[in-house]
Amino acid sequence: MFEDLLKSLQQLDGMKISVPIAAEADADGFVDRQCPATECEFLFKVQEEDWRDIVTDEAVWCPFCGHQAKADEWWTYEQIEKAKEAAFAEVKHTINKAMRRDADRFNRRQPRRSFISMSMKVDAKPKEIVLPAAATDPMQLKIKCPECACRYAVIGSAYFCPACGHNAADLVFSQSLGTIRATLDNLPAIAAGLPSRDDAGNIVRLLTEDSLQRIVTAFQRFAEALYAKRPGQPVPRRNAFQNLDEGSKLWQAACGKTYDAHLSAAELDLLKRQFQQRHLLTHREGLVDADYITKTGDQNYREGQRLVVKEAAVRECVALIEKLALGLAADAT
Repeated sequence: MFEDLLKSLQQLDGMKISVPIAAEADADGFVDRQCPATECEFLFKVQEEDWRDIVTDEAVWCPFCGHQAKADEWWTYEQIEKAKEAAFAEVKHTINKAMRRDADRFNRRQPRRSFISMSMKVDAKPKEIVLPAAATDPMQLKIKCPECACRYAVIGSAYFCPACGHNAADLVFSQSLGTIRATLDNLPAIAAGLPSRDDAGNIVRLLTEDSLQRIVTAFQRFAEALYAKRPGQPVPRRNAFQNLDEGSKLWQAACGKTYDAHLSAAELDLLKRQFQQRHLLTHREGLVDADYITKTGDQNYREGQRLVVKEAAVRECVALIEKLALGLAADAT
């Protein structure tokens, strides 16, 4: 009775079903991509036509961590799930067709004008069409590689072109600071659009603290990139440039100048305090420890208190980092 169904099930056993993985472009023409390295999984976007015309099949670089892999490994989790849905829909369609053929054959074999009449009906839905995974909202920071002209977009900071791997840390650093300033400028509008004062206060606090963390990360990558261009220098430890004292010593060895050539003692002390606050936000959820008080001499807190990061302090940090970075760039020329 179910000859076609059994035959189809046998054919499906061990059968590979090929379905294309598709992704829709966002309003700005960018498609979603995700780093395949499990320790990173950074989400970013690439202009659709640049992914087709500039990016090669052999190598793509993660804008954040620099991981390199072939072009067919950069699908997002959502795009992969959509492809699985499409494959499952194809299997259901194959089974439904086989069952309908069996039912038609069974019905044709039934004798006419019989006292007992039997028929079989397969109530199957039409084949499902799985739409491509829609792109996420347009990302804030859009970058055009100065080497290969590939256009890509990220949230936060990025350092490597996905098409050629070029480290455009100087360009991205400048754009990152601009994005941070824009975030701070928009805090009143963001707060005004939230339904409650509690929600507004929490979101403003989180965005302000996140801005401070992004400043330090952006500077770290910027300084690393400049330092890497100095010939004969030892490879620094990971995140060495998040420590201003250590970074200053590395820079002196590479370029003959310390950070105090560009910032006053008072400015450096303030920047060190802000870098230490970033460390607390990242590793201790903002809770002050004895190490912070010892390193900064900040008498505004006692151990166990929670940091309060003000917008004005973050803006001051942006200005000092920008001043220091301009000095380092001049040293490196």
